[in-house]
Amino acid sequence: MKLAFVLFKYFPYGGLQRDMLRIAIACQRLGYEIHIYTLSWQGDIPEGFRVHQLPARGIRNYVRYRNFINRWQQHLQTNPVDAVVGFNRMSGLDIYYAADPCFRQEHVENRPGLVRLLGRYRFFLQQEEAVFASASSTRVLMISALQLQYYQHFYHTPDTRIRMLPPGISRDRVAPGNRDEIRTGLRQEFGLTDDQLLLLSVGSGFNMKGFDRGLLAVAALPLVLRQRVRLFIIGQDKQAPVQRLVKRLGVQDNVRFFPGRDDIPRFLQGADLLLHPARHENTGTVIVEAIVAGLPVLTTATCGYAFHVENAAAGRIVPSPFQQLALNRMLQEMLCSGERQAWSANGIAYGQLQDLYSLHERAADYIHEQVQAMQEMTGDWSRLKRIPSP
Repeated sequence: MKLAFVLFKYFPYGGLQRDMLRIAIACQRLGYEIHIYTLSWQGDIPEGFRVHQLPARGIRNYVRYRNFINRWQQHLQTNPVDAVVGFNRMSGLDIYYAADPCFRQEHVENRPGLVRLLGRYRFFLQQEEAVFASASSTRVLMISALQLQYYQHFYHTPDTRIRMLPPGISRDRVAPGNRDEIRTGLRQEFGLTDDQLLLLSVGSGFNMKGFDRGLLAVAALPLVLRQRVRLFIIGQDKQAPVQRLVKRLGVQDNVRFFPGRDDIPRFLQGADLLLHPARHENTGTVIVEAIVAGLPVLTTATCGYAFHVENAAAGRIVPSPFQQLALNRMLQEMLCSGERQAWSANGIAYGQLQDLYSLHERAADYIHEQVQAMQEMTGDWSRLKRIPSP
């Protein structure tokens, strides 16, 4: 049997992209032939995967996306599969993995009304409606209870089409027995003394992750404390705007940028605090990764996984609506707090008691259930996939 996985772009260090790959691998283990449709692919292709790159033209991104949707739908009409699993909102999906926050909620509540006149807004709203509208048949793999409230408020999506999933962090994020040795090694590698405090920010999409907020908070620290602080920013995005802010704030000596990398567990052990003041975040997987690694977390209430920080007693949460002064104050308090060891121990214990790891396997099981249900309903085990035009 065949599955089509569809997403706009693949690169190795995006959270959505990593989830797609791990779910696809889990489905492959269940016996499925995996076909991936994308505009572009960076990185290695897993053995047995068939990646179909379908470049699409367009002056604006949303036009390219619209043309890409048309292309993969046309391709599947002559190359049918048993189910289509999407990782971006688009029409024609059997199952959607809901990694993005509600587009309509964000624009209704946080954007000026004139934005709704733009072609980009109309396109993305149409694609979201194709997935979540009450009349749609698309099943949804939901990973954020916070975002589910927004989707059901605007679209009245029935519960029968929703499957909630636990987090799916890799177990290599869990604090190992030699965590002190790893911490010492990383800090020696980057010339950090025992007296220095290492902040860590990880993620692609610097503006959405609120890295500028973090820089402002570092710059606001008292001079004596700021001189001890280093901030490592790891992720894939355009660095120039953030680097300009670094220069304007005069914190060049405090900040270092890294591209996406594969040894994040070392940094989780070597750092003293995860600084993740995201503007909006469907989940914020790195939050849970930090918790189980024993790294205290400072994040914002707009992150879907922020509640894990509270449940684990593993750090602090900046309430909504966000205020920069609140972040500044809480960062200073956490860096000076004697509770950091307790937050660390609490997080490690939480990771041993909670299911924070099975997202990808449970997603694959649900996809398999839906394929079986569709085949039983149609009575056609080799049905031609009928896909509506966007």
